[in-house]
Order: sequence, then structure tokens, then C-alpha cells
Amino acid sequence: MLPLHQAELEAAGEHRFDWGKFRRVILYITLIAIAFAQLFPLLWLFNYSLLKSGDLFGADFLKWPSPPQWTNYAKAWTDGNIFSYFINSLIVVGATVILAVAFSFMIAYACTRMEWKLSSVVLGLVMLGMMIPIHATLLPNFQLFSRIGILDTYLALIIPYAAFQLPFNTLIFSGFLKTIPRALEESALMDGCSIWGAMLRIVAPITKPAIITVTVMTFISNWNEVVMAYIYISSDQLRTLPYSVIKFVGYYTADYATQFACMALVALPILVVYAFLNKYITEGATMGAIKG
Repeated sequence: MLPLHQAELEAAGEHRFDWGKFRRVILYITLIAIAFAQLFPLLWLFNYSLLKSGDLFGADFLKWPSPPQWTNYAKAWTDGNIFSYFINSLIVVGATVILAVAFSFMIAYACTRMEWKLSSVVLGLVMLGMMIPIHATLLPNFQLFSRIGILDTYLALIIPYAAFQLPFNTLIFSGFLKTIPRALEESALMDGCSIWGAMLRIVAPITKPAIITVTVMTFISNWNEVVMAYIYISSDQLRTLPYSVIKFVGYYTADYATQFACMALVALPILVVYAFLNKYITEGATMGAIKG
């Protein structure tokens, strides 16, 4: 038999409160609550998109559609000119992604991998771009684009979209490029490789996670942009996808149910892209932040 005091200690240990398990439970509950808070707007959007416009007003926050109004999506697709605006968005955002990723990568490479006196100053000036409110540039850009003749063209959106994405993309690339050993480029240069060759053949493949990160973030940031698209573009054949939501708003009435269906269609490409590339976004952002 065990001594009395040892038995009492073991009995007390069996009934001791497990703080580690308690913290894990609290953590899981918190994460579930955060996930629900993030997913609930999507559920709410999809729910309202299947209702009649008259059913949206009432005390109930969520209503079961009976029957589901799938015609809202058909009306949003046809009357909202979804396909034409979708093509315009692909052109604008695709060109924006190419320009923003290419220029930000070159800026980050020049400021972090090359040695010149003003490299830190230039990098700091680029970073200051994150402090400029986008909407503060609407009027100056409108006047400038009107004078140079690119108002109501794709360039009126591509140029500011790419310009405002440069600081963030450069920040991600800079943090990632600082983790790459310089010996790789030095060996390539000693073997006769040019600066462009070292950047594109040696460094660029290594920065694939960062490239995917800034590509997806640039796509997400500009896909739903509506203010500049509404101000700089006046021709209906050049408008981008978010404008389709505005088409269902009149002076005195609005087709809210169709608007919700239209918003669901507009958000669908972003949800698909983020769902498939979320791992690469997190990997690229954290590697640059932690190691840099």
C-alpha cells in the first residue's frame, strides 16, 4: 500500500484542473467564432439573393427562401451585363497585376540587392505611397487623364490601380529578397550572367511564394474597386464588373434582391482565387515578414 500522504497527493493530482486543456478549448471556441463572423456575411448575401425584394424588409434577419428565387441570378446576369463587364475586369485587373508585380519586383530588387547610395531613400519614398489615400487623388487624376486623353479608357484604371499597389507589393518583395543569399547572384555573375539574367533566372524562381502572394493580393484589391471605375469610365462597353450592381438602383426604387444576386456573382471569382491560393498567400507574407 502507498503511504497516506502519497495517496492524497495522487488523488489531488487526478482532480487538478487542466489549464492547458482549458486554454485549448477557449482557443478553439474563439477561432470558431472568428470563422463564423467571417463567413456569416457570405451566408447573409447568398440568403438575400434568393429572396423577393419585398421579403427583405422585416424583423427577421435571415429568412428561408420559399421558394428560392433563382430568377434573381438570371436577371442579374442578363440585365447586369455580367459577361461583358467580366471581360473588362479581366483586362483591367490582368494588366494591373502584370505591371504591379513586375515593377514592384524590380524596385525591390534594385533597393535590396544592389548597392547604391540612395537605395534606402528610394525604398522609403515608395513606402510613403501607402500613406496616400486613394480617394484624395480622384480629382487630380481626373484632370490629368482628361488632359492627356486617356479618360474613359482602360489606361485610366490600369495606371492608378498599379501605382497604388506598388508600395505594398514592394514591401512584400523587399522582405523576401533580403532572405536570399547574395552568393547565388555572385556565382551567376562570375559565370558570365548579366544582372537581368541573375534577377530573372536565379532570384525570380526563388521568390515564387512572394510572387503568388502579391499577384493574388493585387487581384483581390482591384477586382471590386468601384469608385475610380465609376468616375473615370463613362462608356458602358468599358465598365468593369462591380458597376453591374449599380445598374439595379433607380432614382426612386431599387431591385435589392437582384443586387444581392449580382454582388454574389461579382464576389465569386475572388472567393475561388482565394480558396485555392490561400496557402501561398500566407506562406509568402509570413516568410517575408519573419525572415526579413
